[in-house]
Amino acid sequence: MALYSGYRPEVQGLRAVAVLLVVIYHVFVGRVSGGVDIFLLISAFFMTLSFVRKIEGERRLDIPRYWLHTFRRLLPLASITIVGTLILLALFYPATAISDFRWQGLTSVFYVENWQLAAASVDYYATDHSTASPFQHFWSLSVQGQVFLLWPLIFGLAWLVRRRTGISSVPILAACFGLIFSASLVFSVITTESQQAFAYFDTRARLWEFALGSLIALAIPYLNPPQAVRIVLGWVGIVSMVSVGLLVDVQGAFPGWIALWPLLSAAAIVVAGNTESSVGLDRLLSWGPIVKLGDSAYALYLVHWPLLITYLVIRDRPVAGWRSGIALVVISVVLAIIITRKVEDPIRRWQWPQLSRWRSGIVIALCVVLVVVPVIFWIQAEAVRAQRLADESWVNNPGAVALERGFRYQGNPDAPVLPLAEDLPTNDAWIGESCPDDIGLDTAYAEACHEVVPNASPEKTVLLIGNSHTQHWLPALEPMAEANNWRVIIYSQLGCYYTVEEEQPAESCKGWLRGADQAVDVIDPDLMFVQGSFTSINDEQMKPGFEQRMRQLDARGIPVMGIRDVPRFPEPLADCAIEKGPDQPECYRSHAMLGTPDPQKTLAEELPHFESIDMTDMVCPDEQCRPSVGNVFVYFDDDHLSEMYAQTLAPEFTRRAEQALSAAGVRL
Repeated sequence: MALYSGYRPEVQGLRAVAVLLVVIYHVFVGRVSGGVDIFLLISAFFMTLSFVRKIEGERRLDIPRYWLHTFRRLLPLASITIVGTLILLALFYPATAISDFRWQGLTSVFYVENWQLAAASVDYYATDHSTASPFQHFWSLSVQGQVFLLWPLIFGLAWLVRRRTGISSVPILAACFGLIFSASLVFSVITTESQQAFAYFDTRARLWEFALGSLIALAIPYLNPPQAVRIVLGWVGIVSMVSVGLLVDVQGAFPGWIALWPLLSAAAIVVAGNTESSVGLDRLLSWGPIVKLGDSAYALYLVHWPLLITYLVIRDRPVAGWRSGIALVVISVVLAIIITRKVEDPIRRWQWPQLSRWRSGIVIALCVVLVVVPVIFWIQAEAVRAQRLADESWVNNPGAVALERGFRYQGNPDAPVLPLAEDLPTNDAWIGESCPDDIGLDTAYAEACHEVVPNASPEKTVLLIGNSHTQHWLPALEPMAEANNWRVIIYSQLGCYYTVEEEQPAESCKGWLRGADQAVDVIDPDLMFVQGSFTSINDEQMKPGFEQRMRQLDARGIPVMGIRDVPRFPEPLADCAIEKGPDQPECYRSHAMLGTPDPQKTLAEELPHFESIDMTDMVCPDEQCRPSVGNVFVYFDDDHLSEMYAQTLAPEFTRRAEQALSAAGVRL
């Protein structure tokens, strides 16, 4: 259909402006520019023009061929970028980041990186980019890839209806994309308000941006504003598009309604089109160098982010300075132009894959294999090494056992500290399976309940209530539970306190606390473990609401063991040890709670059913918090015990817990 045909150099120039916005804002501003959203709109715009032209021209759509053609064009450059980033990862990134990031190489090549980031609740707006994944920018390419699979099916539906009824595809597509636009925008606004970190990467919250691009493409033939209006639309659109990130701090608002600002700005430029005026914006956007940069936009988007993040990691900076930033932009642009001309263009012109579908499939498969093989080999090699080290850990990595009187280390003096640095960030305590139906908690509270040690006929049912600082003692408690035939259940929620509603840090914690009351009622535990004190990076306290809660439990005759909290620090202790060595005194830290009495003691002396357990000397021996004890990292982050170290605490934890239980009159 002639109305939907024609090359749009000004839109290609708009693509160049959009990618420059993304790059400049990433490097210098640290805010969302809206450039990525414009990319999504332009992708749908061109795709819609192409498909409508085919449908109205009564040509076969051949959707499988479109899919093969699209991914044959996109994957080679993406795969090369991923492999190059993996090399940078191996050479320059801290070991603690490698484990997660290399998996993201796989999620990127399979176009599901956005869901990986959403599941991890990644903060896209974090000001310190040096901790970001070098694959993080693949989230938008993943969303695009998913839409490239979905949109042709909608065009196929319109083609089928036109073939059966003779009705033009335009109103059918307008209705389909109008529904998608409305539903997705509403979903986007609601989820951005309720769970923005997830919504940012959620494909469903982005579909309306593609739908808007498709609606603009459908409407273009019917929009013919006067020349003066076109000129104004173009310039107003570009000024509005460039200024959105500067005028409004949109942190936490994307991809909700605020994304309409850059998208409608871009829409105004597209509608302005060719003004045939020397003062029209299209004159600038159609300028040869701008259009050429638009041709390299895909490559520029791919390479700029890993270059930026790698530079920040090497220099240990949260952001780039002006001089280094300018250098990064220039290098990215030059590299993008080179790989577009030397890699992307030759592959696009390559005739062999275009002769049959299976040849295209081979090219796509090879691109995927190029990423999958080194990542899987890397992961497997590390797994074999980790297993070997685990098998030898009983002698090489005694952990807290090394603090026992008379202990002599007989392991390999060159054995690495465990968990390995790349495994450390995920070495938190396993929380068990969801509680079975026999527990009887209301559905609203069941998500916080987990069965850690199942037992059909337990001697005692033990309940732990608290947050992650209760959870990280589970590996120390489990051997004791299994030896005494206990069933162990934990009711926990991150960041919440087992105190009173007035002391909860979030509204969600108040509901969780009401569920804790029900958990005590329905489980009717023989014994409870709770977090007994609460530390910050500066102090330790026993919250007034905790004392109130313990008095209530004591009145019911429930034995409760309060475990003293561990010191918290501004940064992970292991970071210093990984960089400078685990035995360096400069990596040791102190805390205000060290050398002070357990604040629970007074309450324990007063209440007959409450006793305290203080493991501080085993976490920070000699009143010094070391990154590792007995060749095992004590913390896996800045304030939680590593699962491995907690496991090595089990013998001493059992001994002290038995003493406390005996004092409380509890028979094992």
